[in-house]
Amino acid sequence: MDISFKVATIEDCEIIAKMVVQLTTEICQLTCTQHFDIDLKSTARRCLTLLGEGHYFAIIGFYQNEPIAVATMTETYALYAGGKIGVVQEFYVSDAYRSGGVGSMLIEQVQAYGYERSWSCLELCTPPLPEFERTLSFYKRNGLVPVGGRKMRQMFA
Repeated sequence: MDISFKVATIEDCEIIAKMVVQLTTEICQLTCTQHFDIDLKSTARRCLTLLGEGHYFAIIGFYQNEPIAVATMTETYALYAGGKIGVVQEFYVSDAYRSGGVGSMLIEQVQAYGYERSWSCLELCTPPLPEFERTLSFYKRNGLVPVGGRKMRQMFA
């Protein structure tokens, strides 16, 4: 399968937003809980702002000129991790392209992006729920290791 990847620009915000909404919808359906309250229009606007300000990065995978995968990332700093790190915020492969190596190719693209930016490491979070065992196994097969903890959140207005 001939997949092409590109680092996203502000012109890609609608594509990114669509796949992030698909991702969050899948998570909510899988867990039978409404974890997210996002819609396409506001997500695309937010993406435009974050990409435009340089606080958010994305890599999009295409098959026959159709977007089929996306990874979004931020760059931050952590003393425990040796300084500058990359955090994968969203990672999504369209259902029809899963188990075919697209996710592994996308992780490789993210890793290369991190090397270019001199990140000391790459982090991401996946829910510690039985519904996400396959996801956890995928990340392990692709070089990531569990480091413990749970994702916590407090919303401000």
